Order: sequence, then structure tokens, then C-alpha cells
Amino acid sequence: MASAREMRLRIRSVKNISQVTRALQAVSASKVRKAMAALIGTRPYATKAWQVLTHIARQPGRDTLHPLLTARAEVKKTLVVVITSDRGLAGAYNTNLIRLVLRTFGNWKNDVCFLTIGRKGRDLLMRRRLNVTADFSGLPAAPSFVDVSAIGRMVVQEFLDGRADEVYLAYTDFINMLRQEPVIKKLLPLNVENGDGRVENFEAVRTIPAAYTYEPAEREILDEIIPRFTALQVYQAILEAMASEHAARMSSMRNATDNAIELIAGLQLQYNKIRQQSITNDMLDIAGGAEALAQASQMQMAGGKHD
Repeated sequence: MASAREMRLRIRSVKNISQVTRALQAVSASKVRKAMAALIGTRPYATKAWQVLTHIARQPGRDTLHPLLTARAEVKKTLVVVITSDRGLAGAYNTNLIRLVLRTFGNWKNDVCFLTIGRKGRDLLMRRRLNVTADFSGLPAAPSFVDVSAIGRMVVQEFLDGRADEVYLAYTDFINMLRQEPVIKKLLPLNVENGDGRVENFEAVRTIPAAYTYEPAEREILDEIIPRFTALQVYQAILEAMASEHAARMSSMRNATDNAIELIAGLQLQYNKIRQQSITNDMLDIAGGAEALAQASQMQMAGGKHD
């Protein structure tokens, strides 16, 4: 059995850890609120952009309007954009997404390469010796569209240059504070018929009547809006992933704090038992010593009377 001193050290150590996890929980709670506000703030613009794009793409000759709307006759190479976190302590947040990516693209029908956003995903994929062609780690805590627009431009250029025949987004979708689901969405070629973009209420905007007049011409608008909307989908996925990361970390740290409190209670009970046992032994030693002194005194008195 551990000594009382060892138990005190264990209790102190667990208390220190619980203070750290409680602080991380508070920080994640603050960050997830900011991430949710940024996520909600992008939806009005993204919805309006989708309305314009849908209206134009439904015109005759859709496949010839823009290369990003045109599916390749033969798909030889697939690019997967994997969005994870830079830091850990988020429970199974990163592991669940990478497990879904490996399950989906492990036996893919053609060559697959990966573009990673976040160090955890990069390290996990490279550890499995997969083809990671680019990495964008160390994004700001609250990224703006300008911070991630380079990623969207790179993805579009990879598709236009023929180095990728299709592009997928793999990220964690933020449902609510307690539920985050890893998902894989097709990004390119843009499929306006199936609503592949990450904007809500796609079904509602399809019924909008064709009553728009565009200045300048439709092709000029498409050259501007389609790459921008593609980059916006990447930006929204990053915001979804960041909100999911902070929510997962907050939940994980809350569970860690609760477990630490339970562990401290158990250790304190063991410490009290050890202390009680130590006090009992001391009392027994004192009582035994007093009894031995009394017996010695009686024997001495008896010897004196005999003399």
C-alpha cells in the first residue's frame, strides 16, 4: 500500500491536471462560440451566390459554360482535401475523420492524393505512407476568407490543369455542441443538380423563376463566381471543422475534469484510510508502550517488596 506522502503527491498531481483541463474547457467554450458566429455569418452570402450559380448553370449548354461544371470523361486522379486540427486533446475528433477517409479512399478506383489542412491529419496520413501533395497547417484561430482563399485557388487550379479529375472535401460537420459528424463531400466538378455545396436550403432556391438579367455576360460572371464559390465551400468546411474541433475539445476536457474530480475523491478516500490506519497504529504503539511501562513498574515494585 502507498504511503500517506505518496497519496498526497498523487492527489496534488491530479488536482493540477484538473485545473489545466478546466481552463482548456473554458477556452474551448469561448472559441466555439466565435467559430459558430463566423460559420453563421457566411451563410447569407453563400446562399445568394448559390442562387445565382444555380440559375446560370440551369441554362442550355451547361457543360460548356465553365470547366468547373464539366465532369471528366475518364477519372484518373482524385484529390481529397482533408481538414483536421493542429492540436490534440479533442477526443476522437481527428481519428474519426481519418478513419472515414481511409475507409472511403483506401481501395479507390484510381490514384488518390491528399491536400491536408491541419498537422494532425498530415501526420496521420504520412505515417501511413499516403501521397500528401500539399499541407496548410497553422491557420489563424479565427481565419477570414482571405486566409484560406489560397487553398481554394490551388484546388481550382489543380482541377483546371488536369492534375486532378475530381476533388472531395473531408471534414467534420458541426451539428450541435454534442454532435459532430465526419463527412465527405464532392467539391469538383460542381454538381448543382444534387446540391453538393455546403449551403442550406438548396431545394428552396431551385424553384426560383428565371427572372435575372446579368451584366456583364453570363460567361464573365461564371469566370468570377464559380472559383469564388468553390473557395467559399472550402472556407465553410474549415469553419465547420473548427467549430467541431472546439466543441469536441470542450466536451473532452469536461469529461477529463469530471474524471479527475472522481479520481481525487477516490484518492482522498484511500488517503484517509491510510491516515486512519497510521493513527490507529500509533495509538496501539502508545498503548503498548504504556502497558509495557506499567508492567515494568509493577515488576520493579514487586522486586523492592521482596527485598
